[in-house]
Amino acid sequence: MEQTLATAPTLPAARRALPPRAWLAFGPAALVTVGYMDPGNWATDLAGGSGYGYLLLSVILLASLMAMPLQVLSARLGIASGRDLATCCREEYSRPVSLMLWVLAELGIVACDLAELIGVAVALHLLFGLPLVAGVLLASADAILILYLQDKGLCRLEAVVIGLIAVVAVSLGIVIAMKPPEGAALMAGLVPDRQIISNPELLYIAIGIVGATVMPHNIYLQSWLVRQTGIENKAQAIRASSVCTVAAMSVAFFVNAAILVVAASVFHQAGRTDVTDIRDAYELLSPLVGAAGASTLFALALLAAGLNATFTATLAGQVVMEGFLRIRIPAWQRRLFTRSLALIPALFAVGHGGDSSIGDLLVLSQVGLSVQLPFALLPLLHFIGSRRIMGAHVAPRWLAALAWLLCSVLIFLVLKLLLG
Repeated sequence: MEQTLATAPTLPAARRALPPRAWLAFGPAALVTVGYMDPGNWATDLAGGSGYGYLLLSVILLASLMAMPLQVLSARLGIASGRDLATCCREEYSRPVSLMLWVLAELGIVACDLAELIGVAVALHLLFGLPLVAGVLLASADAILILYLQDKGLCRLEAVVIGLIAVVAVSLGIVIAMKPPEGAALMAGLVPDRQIISNPELLYIAIGIVGATVMPHNIYLQSWLVRQTGIENKAQAIRASSVCTVAAMSVAFFVNAAILVVAASVFHQAGRTDVTDIRDAYELLSPLVGAAGASTLFALALLAAGLNATFTATLAGQVVMEGFLRIRIPAWQRRLFTRSLALIPALFAVGHGGDSSIGDLLVLSQVGLSVQLPFALLPLLHFIGSRRIMGAHVAPRWLAALAWLLCSVLIFLVLKLLLG
């Protein structure tokens, strides 16, 4: 740990030469969105689609609709207060409370990083035949790429991220075109079913989908990314950021829904309700679809999603550590810290756990994110309702009430899962 900062972290040097306004708002939204389509989403969506068809499509829709106002409020906090969520927690709460929130945030980032490690390793194995253990170790070296892109500036990183999002969306779109879903069943899946709550197995996967969709570290990250948008009028900046956030997260909904739709239309329809492992999905996809390139497109999309989510998790880790502790360390040290904690369970899963352990561990990591999520949301909802912190840009009552309702629903579902 190199030094203690007197101020909040600053944006990379690329922000000195500000690009057009549309990019200023959409770039941060795109960076945050990639966290909503990481390999953890793939595991939960595959398990849900293969096991239960289109039934859990409604959970993806509701989770995406839940995430949109929460991310909008995160951006609103950063723009209105000029501070990110982690810094607000440190400055507004007592030291013990602040440290507890920091530890929970770090655990969430490690859980996310675990999913990314395994996801990239599996994609490298499927595309290039690289052993899984070697893939995990190679994926751990992605800090070199991250450091290079950060050195080139945040806007370059945003451009790479948007390009990888396009790869994911186009690849999955082609796979769906190869095996179109049944329209009536797909539409029925968008309507919530009561058995999702009453069936413990369904609820477990549903909670995992929520954790993979509404990710706690993204709440911290977006409040930091938008602090210096380059748009002088705060009200205008808030509007632009809100529109771009909703647009970017709509793309994330398409990606997550596409994964579940592929699993439902290909695996569930063929009677393969046991496909929870990404490798099994890869092996079965082309034969069941009847197109040789389907599996390759699937693995390519997974690799792009895993690399993208790595960028987001690295930035979020720096934001959380600097905001809560006022400690700034080099990106490679921060990456080493997070990856070291995620490396042991990842190596165990790919080396000794067996074929089913990878999918199970990915789903478990996303359920853990759901359990941690309220500890990021409750401070956010507290701050966005404070006129002292937000000034004239305090959140409208209807939006704050909606956010509190969503948070309450999430807490209820988590408690129901934990208490049985």
